[in-house]
Amino acid sequence: MIASPKAGLHYPVSTGEFLAWFRTDADCLDYIEWLRWPEGFTCPGCAGVTGWRLADGRIWCRSCDRRTSATAGTIFDRTRTPLTVWFAICWQFATQKDGVSALSIHQTLEISSYQTAWAMLHRLRSTLVRPGRERLTGTVEVDETYIGGEEPGLPGGRAKGKKSLVAIAVERRGPKRLGRCRMAMVPDATGESLSAFVRDHVEEGSTVITDGWMGYRPIARLGTSTTIGARMPLKRLIGFQRGVTVASRSQLGLPA
Repeated sequence: MIASPKAGLHYPVSTGEFLAWFRTDADCLDYIEWLRWPEGFTCPGCAGVTGWRLADGRIWCRSCDRRTSATAGTIFDRTRTPLTVWFAICWQFATQKDGVSALSIHQTLEISSYQTAWAMLHRLRSTLVRPGRERLTGTVEVDETYIGGEEPGLPGGRAKGKKSLVAIAVERRGPKRLGRCRMAMVPDATGESLSAFVRDHVEEGSTVITDGWMGYRPIARLGTSTTIGARMPLKRLIGFQRGVTVASRSQLGLPA
Protein backbone atom coordinates (compact mmCIF):
# COMPACT_ATOMS: atom_id res chain seq x y z
CA MET A 1 0.00 0.00 0.00
CA ILE A 2 1.08 3.60 -0.59
CA ALA A 3 2.36 5.09 2.67
CA SER A 4 1.82 8.80 1.97
CA PRO A 5 -0.70 9.39 -0.84
CA LYS A 6 -0.49 12.73 -2.63
CA ALA A 7 -3.31 14.71 -4.24
CA GLY A 8 -3.25 14.65 -8.01
CA LEU A 9 -0.88 11.70 -8.07
CA HIS A 10 -2.56 9.06 -5.92
CA TYR A 11 -6.11 10.44 -5.82
CA PRO A 12 -8.12 13.06 -7.78
CA VAL A 13 -8.18 16.70 -6.71
CA SER A 14 -11.45 17.70 -8.42
CA THR A 15 -14.71 16.19 -9.61
CA GLY A 16 -13.61 16.66 -13.21
CA GLU A 17 -10.42 14.73 -12.55
CA PHE A 18 -12.38 12.04 -10.70
CA LEU A 19 -14.69 11.55 -13.70
CA ALA A 20 -11.71 11.40 -16.06
CA TRP A 21 -9.89 8.81 -13.96
CA PHE A 22 -12.78 6.42 -13.33
CA ARG A 23 -14.92 6.15 -16.46
CA THR A 24 -15.33 2.36 -16.36
CA ASP A 25 -15.20 -0.55 -13.92
CA ALA A 26 -11.89 -1.55 -15.50
CA ASP A 27 -10.46 1.88 -14.60
CA CYS A 28 -11.60 1.39 -11.00
CA LEU A 29 -10.16 -2.11 -10.78
CA ASP A 30 -6.83 -0.94 -12.22
CA TYR A 31 -6.71 1.75 -9.56
CA ILE A 32 -7.43 -0.71 -6.73
CA GLU A 33 -4.70 -3.02 -8.04
CA TRP A 34 -2.25 -0.12 -8.22
CA LEU A 35 -3.00 0.91 -4.64
CA ARG A 36 -2.70 -2.67 -3.42
CA TRP A 37 0.44 -3.53 -5.37
CA PRO A 38 2.18 -0.24 -6.25
CA GLU A 39 5.35 -2.12 -7.23
CA GLY A 40 3.43 -4.70 -9.27
CA PHE A 41 1.43 -7.83 -8.49
CA THR A 42 2.57 -9.98 -5.57
CA CYS A 43 0.70 -13.21 -4.86
CA PRO A 44 -0.55 -13.30 -1.25
CA GLY A 45 -0.08 -17.07 -1.25
CA CYS A 46 3.47 -17.61 -2.50
CA ALA A 47 4.80 -14.06 -3.05
CA GLY A 48 5.15 -14.79 -6.74
CA VAL A 49 5.28 -11.75 -8.99
CA THR A 50 4.02 -13.15 -12.29
CA GLY A 51 0.30 -13.19 -12.92
CA TRP A 52 -2.33 -12.73 -15.61
CA ARG A 53 -5.72 -11.07 -15.44
CA LEU A 54 -8.60 -13.50 -15.98
CA ALA A 55 -11.94 -12.71 -17.61
CA ASP A 56 -13.66 -12.44 -14.22
CA GLY A 57 -11.19 -9.76 -13.06
CA ARG A 58 -9.11 -11.98 -10.80
CA ILE A 59 -5.37 -12.46 -11.23
CA TRP A 60 -3.93 -15.93 -11.80
CA CYS A 61 -0.55 -16.58 -10.19
CA ARG A 62 1.79 -18.51 -12.46
CA SER A 63 3.83 -19.87 -9.55
CA CYS A 64 1.15 -21.44 -7.34
CA ASP A 65 -1.96 -21.39 -9.55
CA ARG A 66 -3.80 -19.24 -7.00
CA ARG A 67 -6.51 -16.88 -8.21
CA THR A 68 -6.57 -13.58 -6.36
CA SER A 69 -8.86 -10.56 -6.51
CA ALA A 70 -7.54 -7.08 -5.81
CA THR A 71 -10.82 -6.36 -4.04
CA ALA A 72 -10.48 -9.25 -1.56
CA GLY A 73 -10.64 -7.99 2.00
CA THR A 74 -11.96 -4.58 0.92
CA ILE A 75 -15.44 -3.06 1.00
CA PHE A 76 -15.72 -3.98 -2.70
CA ASP A 77 -15.22 -7.72 -2.10
CA ARG A 78 -17.84 -9.86 -3.91
CA THR A 79 -19.99 -6.84 -4.67
CA ARG A 80 -22.54 -6.99 -7.48
CA THR A 81 -22.74 -3.21 -7.67
CA PRO A 82 -20.57 -1.65 -10.40
CA LEU A 83 -17.28 -0.29 -9.10
CA THR A 84 -18.04 3.03 -10.79
CA VAL A 85 -21.04 3.41 -8.48
CA TRP A 86 -18.95 2.47 -5.45
CA PHE A 87 -16.31 5.01 -6.41
CA ALA A 88 -18.95 7.71 -6.92
CA ILE A 89 -20.25 7.06 -3.39
CA CYS A 90 -16.71 7.18 -1.99
CA TRP A 91 -16.09 10.48 -3.77
CA GLN A 92 -19.29 12.06 -2.44
CA PHE A 93 -18.57 10.71 1.04
CA ALA A 94 -15.10 12.26 1.03
CA THR A 95 -15.93 15.61 -0.55
CA GLN A 96 -19.41 16.69 0.58
CA LYS A 97 -19.08 18.78 3.73
CA ASP A 98 -22.62 18.03 4.90
CA GLY A 99 -22.24 14.30 4.36
CA VAL A 100 -24.20 11.95 2.14
CA SER A 101 -27.39 10.04 2.94
CA ALA A 102 -28.59 6.66 1.74
CA LEU A 103 -31.71 8.27 0.26
CA SER A 104 -29.67 10.75 -1.80
CA ILE A 105 -27.37 8.14 -3.35
CA HIS A 106 -30.33 5.83 -3.96
CA GLN A 107 -31.95 8.58 -6.01
CA THR A 108 -28.96 10.21 -7.72
CA LEU A 109 -26.93 7.09 -8.52
CA GLU A 110 -29.96 4.95 -9.40
CA ILE A 111 -29.12 2.22 -6.89
CA SER A 112 -31.73 -0.53 -7.01
CA SER A 113 -33.18 0.03 -3.53
CA TYR A 114 -32.85 2.24 -0.49
CA GLN A 115 -31.80 -0.80 1.56
CA THR A 116 -28.90 -1.47 -0.82
CA ALA A 117 -27.79 2.15 -0.62
CA TRP A 118 -27.99 2.03 3.18
CA ALA A 119 -25.91 -1.17 3.32
CA MET A 120 -23.26 0.31 1.02
CA LEU A 121 -22.92 3.45 3.14
CA HIS A 122 -22.80 1.35 6.29
CA ARG A 123 -19.97 -0.74 4.85
CA LEU A 124 -18.08 2.41 3.87
CA ARG A 125 -18.53 4.04 7.27
CA SER A 126 -17.35 0.89 9.03
CA THR A 127 -13.89 1.43 7.55
CA LEU A 128 -13.59 4.64 9.61
CA VAL A 129 -14.02 2.86 12.95
CA ARG A 130 -10.79 1.98 14.76
CA PRO A 131 -10.76 -1.83 15.19
CA GLY A 132 -10.19 -3.28 18.63
CA ARG A 133 -11.16 -0.16 20.57
CA GLU A 134 -12.32 -0.75 24.12
CA ARG A 135 -15.99 -1.24 24.88
CA LEU A 136 -17.85 1.03 27.29
CA THR A 137 -17.90 0.11 30.99
CA GLY A 138 -19.66 1.06 34.22
CA THR A 139 -23.11 2.60 33.95
CA VAL A 140 -24.07 2.97 30.30
CA GLU A 141 -27.19 4.61 28.87
CA VAL A 142 -28.46 3.03 25.66
CA ASP A 143 -31.24 4.19 23.39
CA GLU A 144 -31.95 4.73 19.73
CA THR A 145 -33.45 7.50 17.63
CA TYR A 146 -34.12 8.51 14.06
CA ILE A 147 -31.72 11.24 12.98
CA GLY A 148 -32.48 13.75 10.27
CA GLY A 149 -35.81 15.30 11.22
CA GLU A 150 -39.33 14.02 10.79
CA GLU A 151 -41.10 13.46 7.51
CA PRO A 152 -44.50 15.16 7.33
CA GLY A 153 -47.46 12.81 7.47
CA LEU A 154 -45.64 9.87 9.03
CA PRO A 155 -46.59 8.47 12.45
CA GLY A 156 -44.29 9.12 15.39
CA GLY A 157 -42.53 6.70 17.67
CA ARG A 158 -40.09 4.23 16.17
CA ALA A 159 -41.49 4.35 12.60
CA LYS A 160 -40.08 7.31 10.69
CA GLY A 161 -40.07 6.17 7.08
CA LYS A 162 -36.61 6.25 5.51
CA LYS A 163 -34.81 8.20 8.22
CA SER A 164 -31.60 6.70 9.60
CA LEU A 165 -31.95 4.79 12.86
CA VAL A 166 -28.94 5.34 15.14
CA ALA A 167 -28.25 3.43 18.37
CA ILE A 168 -26.27 5.39 20.95
CA ALA A 169 -24.49 4.26 24.12
CA VAL A 170 -23.01 6.77 26.58
CA GLU A 171 -21.08 6.15 29.81
CA ARG A 172 -22.49 7.94 32.85
CA ARG A 173 -19.78 8.90 35.35
CA GLY A 174 -21.86 10.75 37.90
CA PRO A 175 -25.05 12.83 38.10
CA LYS A 176 -23.77 15.38 35.57
CA ARG A 177 -20.64 13.81 34.08
CA LEU A 178 -20.51 11.72 30.92
CA GLY A 179 -17.76 9.48 29.61
CA ARG A 180 -17.18 7.92 26.23
CA CYS A 181 -19.83 7.57 23.56
CA ARG A 182 -20.47 4.94 20.91
CA MET A 183 -22.99 5.19 18.11
CA ALA A 184 -23.86 3.13 15.07
CA MET A 185 -26.64 2.89 12.54
CA VAL A 186 -28.88 -0.14 13.03
CA PRO A 187 -31.35 -1.58 10.52
CA ASP A 188 -34.25 -1.64 12.99
CA ALA A 189 -35.18 -1.51 16.69
CA THR A 190 -35.67 -5.24 17.17
CA GLY A 191 -34.13 -7.21 20.01
CA GLU A 192 -31.68 -8.84 17.59
CA SER A 193 -30.34 -5.55 16.25
CA LEU A 194 -30.16 -3.76 19.61
CA SER A 195 -28.56 -6.75 21.31
CA ALA A 196 -25.89 -6.85 18.61
CA PHE A 197 -25.16 -3.16 19.18
CA VAL A 198 -24.85 -3.60 22.97
CA ARG A 199 -22.71 -6.72 22.58
CA ASP A 200 -20.31 -4.87 20.26
CA HIS A 201 -20.03 -1.67 22.30
CA VAL A 202 -20.66 -2.44 25.99
CA GLU A 203 -18.43 -4.60 28.21
CA GLU A 204 -19.91 -7.55 30.10
CA GLY A 205 -20.59 -6.69 33.75
CA SER A 206 -21.64 -3.12 32.96
CA THR A 207 -24.96 -1.65 34.06
CA VAL A 208 -27.12 -0.77 31.08
CA ILE A 209 -29.93 1.78 31.46
CA THR A 210 -32.59 1.93 28.76
CA ASP A 211 -36.18 2.98 28.32
CA GLY A 212 -39.06 0.51 28.35
CA TRP A 213 -38.88 -0.52 24.71
CA MET A 214 -39.30 -4.30 24.40
CA GLY A 215 -36.39 -4.52 21.97
CA TYR A 216 -34.02 -4.08 24.92
CA ARG A 217 -35.29 -7.05 26.91
CA PRO A 218 -32.92 -9.60 25.28
CA ILE A 219 -29.80 -7.63 26.32
CA ALA A 220 -30.21 -8.96 29.87
CA ARG A 221 -28.77 -12.22 28.51
CA LEU A 222 -25.51 -10.56 27.42
CA GLY A 223 -23.88 -10.53 30.85
CA THR A 224 -24.85 -6.97 31.75
CA SER A 225 -26.88 -5.71 34.69
CA THR A 226 -29.82 -4.20 32.88
CA THR A 227 -32.21 -1.52 34.12
CA ILE A 228 -35.17 -1.26 31.78
CA GLY A 229 -37.40 1.61 32.86
CA ALA A 230 -41.01 2.33 32.10
CA ARG A 231 -41.48 4.00 28.74
CA MET A 232 -39.96 7.36 29.52
CA PRO A 233 -39.39 10.53 27.51
CA LEU A 234 -35.93 10.65 25.95
CA LYS A 235 -35.01 13.67 28.06
CA ARG A 236 -34.72 11.34 31.08
CA LEU A 237 -31.61 9.81 29.50
CA ILE A 238 -29.20 12.73 29.77
CA GLY A 239 -26.28 10.95 28.18
CA PHE A 240 -28.38 9.81 25.28
CA GLN A 241 -29.46 13.36 24.53
CA ARG A 242 -25.82 14.42 24.37
CA GLY A 243 -25.18 11.57 21.97
CA VAL A 244 -28.06 12.64 19.74
CA THR A 245 -26.53 16.11 19.49
CA VAL A 246 -23.19 14.63 18.47
CA ALA A 247 -24.78 12.32 15.91
CA SER A 248 -26.82 15.11 14.36
CA ARG A 249 -23.72 17.19 13.73
CA SER A 250 -21.33 14.45 12.75
CA GLN A 251 -20.22 13.28 9.33
CA LEU A 252 -22.44 10.22 9.39
CA GLY A 253 -23.99 11.35 6.14
CA LEU A 254 -27.26 12.21 7.84
CA PRO A 255 -29.18 15.43 7.20
CA ALA A 256 -28.99 17.86 10.12
